[in-house]
Amino acid sequence: MKSVTPNGSAEAAKPSEHELTAANDPFPQGDGDMAADGLGSLVRRVSDASRREIRNLVGELQTLDKKLQNDGDRIQNYIEEYAGLNQQIMQLTTIISDSVKKIPDSRGVH
Repeated sequence: MKSVTPNGSAEAAKPSEHELTAANDPFPQGDGDMAADGLGSLVRRVSDASRREIRNLVGELQTLDKKLQNDGDRIQNYIEEYAGLNQQIMQLTTIISDSVKKIPDSRGVH
């Protein structure tokens, strides 16, 4: 707001203390309906901010849940692959061992 000084120059008028307090007071003095509206508005702002934060946290948790599921599936596949390879190695070891047992002992034969 601007006011004109006696010399004709315009300068910004400073708001009064009452104007500052009234603009920032969520519980204005006076009319009960206005006080209830101010309180309702304050509660809505606080609850909206809390609900936004909760939605953000739920989204982050869902993202982490998907990552854990994918990581678990990947690890399960690794374990199954390892078990299969281990079984193949055991079979190869048995084949090699049986084949070595069948080789004639050449010690002492001349």
